[in-house]
Amino acid sequence: MSIGVNCTQITATECDFTAASPSAGFPMDFNVTLRLRAELGALHSAWVTMPWFQHYRNVTVGPPENIEVTPGEGSLIIRFSSPFDIADASTAFFWYYVRYWEKGGLQQVKGPFRSNSISLDNLKPFRVYCLQVQAQLLWNKSNIFRLGHLSNTSCYETMADASTELQQVILISVGTFSLLSVLAGACFFLVLKYRGLIKYWFHTPPSIPLQIEEYLKDPTQPILEVLDKDSSPKDDVWDSVSIISFPEKEQEDVLQTL
Repeated sequence: MSIGVNCTQITATECDFTAASPSAGFPMDFNVTLRLRAELGALHSAWVTMPWFQHYRNVTVGPPENIEVTPGEGSLIIRFSSPFDIADASTAFFWYYVRYWEKGGLQQVKGPFRSNSISLDNLKPFRVYCLQVQAQLLWNKSNIFRLGHLSNTSCYETMADASTELQQVILISVGTFSLLSVLAGACFFLVLKYRGLIKYWFHTPPSIPLQIEEYLKDPTQPILEVLDKDSSPKDDVWDSVSIISFPEKEQEDVLQTL
C-alpha cells in the first residue's frame, strides 16, 4: 500500500507493481524482493521469496512511443516519446538510435541522440525510406546500458528539395521547347513533301457549266439547243487601218502601179 499498489487477497494469478507515478513507486535504484503465498480460508501456504531485482538493471525497455514522421525536402523529421518516464534524469536517461534504409537498399544507423526529435538529412528526393527507432537506457550509477526493442517498421517518401525543383523546371522547359521544335520541323517537312497533295486538298474543285448542269437535270433537252439558248450572238470584230504617210520613193512606186 505504501507504493499505491494493492496486491493482497486478490484472486488473479498476477499483479502489476507499476506505481501510478515514478515518485510513488519503488526507488529505481533499490534492490527489491517480493514474497508470495496462497490463502484458502484459514489455510495458507509457505512464503515464496522472489529473486531481487533493480529496476534500471533488470527492466525490459520497450520501443519509443507515439512516433510521428514528417517528410521534408530530402529529409525525414522524426518525433517520439520515451518508453517510460524517468523521475530523476541525473541518475538515468535514454539514448536514441534510428535505423533507416532506402527501400530495397542497405540499412544505416544514426545516433545516439538525447533529443526526442531527430532529423534524417541528405536523403534522395522522391525516394521511399523505411525506419525503426530504438531506445537505450543508461544508468549512471552502475554504468549499465539496457538496449530496448525496435519500433515497428514504417516507410515514408521524401519530398523534392530546392535544387531538384529547379532541375524539374529546367527539364520541363527544355523538354517542352524540344517537343515544339520537333513538331514544327515535322510539320515543315510534311508540307514540303506533300505540298502538291495539300494544294490539291485546298484547291477549289472545278464547277460544271450552267448549260451542262441544266442538261443533266433534263436529259431530254438537246445539248446543242441548250448551249445555243443562252449564248448571245457575237458581232464580228475587226480593226480599222489607215495609211497616214509613207516615203516619196514608195509613193512613186505606188502611183506607177496605179
